[in-house]
Amino acid sequence: MTKLFLIGAGGFIGSVLRYVISGFAQTLSQSIAFPYGTLAVNVLGCFCIGFLSELFDARSLIGPDTRDFLVVGILGGFTTFSAFGNETMNLIREGEATLALMNVGAQVLLGLGAVWLGYTLAYVIWR
Repeated sequence: MTKLFLIGAGGFIGSVLRYVISGFAQTLSQSIAFPYGTLAVNVLGCFCIGFLSELFDARSLIGPDTRDFLVVGILGGFTTFSAFGNETMNLIREGEATLALMNVGAQVLLGLGAVWLGYTLAYVIWR
């Protein structure tokens, strides 16, 4: 139960941070054509998960509860793109370049396909 609380509390914090930082970056860019806010959040999240993963995995400086709170909770609420980046990097580190490329392709193509399908289904049902 403690683990779920830590993850949930972290998710709340991460979601609020995503909203604030994304909005700030988008306003700072003064662009309405490109989603700079989302890009900023995804890049920052990827940096943070790489940094924390090194501290946890390679150096054992972060305990399991802290890792759940920071990585699964805060970064999971902040951006799941960081998890995708970390998992792809882990595949590359393990010498699984083909699986890493398959993961990138599948995530992008299936993700975009699912968005298109969702739009299409909503359009058909509520037109």
